[in-house]
Amino acid sequence: MTTPLVEMDGDEMTRILWKMIKDELILPFVELKTEYYDLGLPERDKTEDKITVASAEATKKYGVAVKCATITPNHQRMDEYKLHQMWKSPNGTIRSILDGTVFRTPIIIPSIKPAVKNWELPITIARHAYGDVYKSVEIRADEPGVARLVFDGESGKHQEVVIQNFKGAGVLQGMHNTDKSIRSFAHSCFKFAIDSRQDLWFSTKDTISKTYDAQFKSIFAEVYEEYKAQFEELGLSYFYTLIDDAVARVIRSKGGFIWACKNYDGDVMSDMVSTAFGSLAMMTSVLVSPDGKYEYEAAHGTVTRHYYKYLAGEETSTNPMATIFAWSGALRKRGELDGLSALVNYADQLEAACFDTLNEGIVTKDLVNLMEGITPKAVTSAEFIAAIRERLARKLA
Repeated sequence: MTTPLVEMDGDEMTRILWKMIKDELILPFVELKTEYYDLGLPERDKTEDKITVASAEATKKYGVAVKCATITPNHQRMDEYKLHQMWKSPNGTIRSILDGTVFRTPIIIPSIKPAVKNWELPITIARHAYGDVYKSVEIRADEPGVARLVFDGESGKHQEVVIQNFKGAGVLQGMHNTDKSIRSFAHSCFKFAIDSRQDLWFSTKDTISKTYDAQFKSIFAEVYEEYKAQFEELGLSYFYTLIDDAVARVIRSKGGFIWACKNYDGDVMSDMVSTAFGSLAMMTSVLVSPDGKYEYEAAHGTVTRHYYKYLAGEETSTNPMATIFAWSGALRKRGELDGLSALVNYADQLEAACFDTLNEGIVTKDLVNLMEGITPKAVTSAEFIAAIRERLARKLA
């Protein structure tokens, strides 16, 4: 390696797997260079979350990062870890600094059939990771009254509409987005589609949301003009439709495309797609900024239940596939950017060794009941990683 990866360590069981993966699958084969950031909850608390910001800035500097799953604390976690405050989601902080879009793609194997029988190829969800419900403000109206949406511009322009004339108690919510963020989302989606040679679908509900969702639609149409020639040259298509029509089309499709969604839609649909393809533990995730910075991670959490078993001295059968693919994705991208064909080949062979292991029926417990046509053997995480190492070593010999 010539340029370091930004390495973001994490929490609980995925932190344990992180070290196992490095020790068994990476360090024996790669002269690894990383700039290390510990995003485990204790260190985030100790640094007042400055380390999360530093890791994102490092990603902007070096261009490629790999991240372990982390905890976003609630009241229970605040007490458990004796935190000074409930720190924000590290993923949200990193996304905001990189101005990135999250692309999530299932890892598929022949023995695990999708719940949707006609799906043959992976479906990648592109989630706009800014605004909407996730940055909304809310009011509980506990009496009759008038709710208004008000905007006062710097120029002195005043806009005001009545949201609802409440006759009794109710609730109201204000959401926002920015043209800048929507435009960055669009650029990331079109660039990712070109890089991965896949068609791009985009869906909102502009027939109902005639200003908010309509702005997404119009900005995407405008940005597409910048990429239209490349799309046509590569034989790719860009397709816009309403979100409800998109759902129906996705279910009837064979897969093999990118489905771009607003923040909430992408949050929900990525879990639907991953579960329908088999398991959330078999879902990759990469954050891509419009200026071409990449942060790879697993799409799942820190596997708390298994971590408590691990602390009790029990062996666990936690699926490390998405975390392994975070490493392989980051190392492949680093190799591509730096012109290191051997590093790209290593990443390809690591993934191939994972597939060989799974296809031979050596699996973690979560996959046993999903497999068809073979007799799976459930093993511990350590045994699973050891089996991958054995096959990887043969491929790289």
